[in-house]
Amino acid sequence: MDEQGGAGISQQTAELIRRLDQALALYVRPETFPIAARLLEPGEPLPERCKTSQKLGASIIACQAVGIARRYGWVVAVDRQTITCPLAAVAFGFREPSQAYLEGQTLLGFFCDDPEVARRWEANHPRLPAGKYDRLVVAPLFRTSFEPMVIALYGNSAQIMRLVQAVAYHTGEAVEGRAFGRLDCADLVIETLRINRPHMVLPCNGDRVFGGAQDHEMAFAFPPHWAERIITGLEKTHEHGVRYPIPQMLAVSPKMPPKYAEALEGLKLPGEGEGG
Repeated sequence: MDEQGGAGISQQTAELIRRLDQALALYVRPETFPIAARLLEPGEPLPERCKTSQKLGASIIACQAVGIARRYGWVVAVDRQTITCPLAAVAFGFREPSQAYLEGQTLLGFFCDDPEVARRWEANHPRLPAGKYDRLVVAPLFRTSFEPMVIALYGNSAQIMRLVQAVAYHTGEAVEGRAFGRLDCADLVIETLRINRPHMVLPCNGDRVFGGAQDHEMAFAFPPHWAERIITGLEKTHEHGVRYPIPQMLAVSPKMPPKYAEALEGLKLPGEGEGG
């Protein structure tokens, strides 16, 4: 039976997450819930009302946990015992990589055909030490009852642009994102922990097949210590007129096609031309 209760969340963090959730809803308007993620060490209890593979009756994987949290609004955990994706199992340190795995076993004949490329590709994915963590927990912001390690949301390119602008408001620097088209759950969580700053994430094949990521979606992830600055950046740029939905130039005189202009000339106003 899963032990639940968790270490909880500080009042300060809870208030920050509440304000962040409101700011994202107002200024970004994502189609799905923004999420928080935390990796649990062995023995660390699950948050209250957390759904596990046992409770769901399905052995879910990391991208499914993200999809369930952001679409259903559930708190979900993935654990080392039941995870069925070897890529996430190795990346999150839930399983020890075999030598064949490190040499690109899951890439050759699938994503590439060159053994050296496969080995290099595998080595370039972010990876946590085996055994350090026992579970990955994902929750929508409005139900986050733990201290998050990473905050993320999915959106279209214009929505992600607004988040980039919120960051650049403070830094004057580009927001970067690296992508392999594979193992985006590692980019979303592990790479964010590694670089400790906001970045863009391209959903991978697995996220699209198993996690429900749509063709128009991108993701954006950042460490919690960036939340206050993102709130301020969104607020200030919105005040200055940089907004979402994007204000398009609608209050202008349109140029009609010649056929329409010709037709309009032949139309009379009611009562026009009548003798008085």
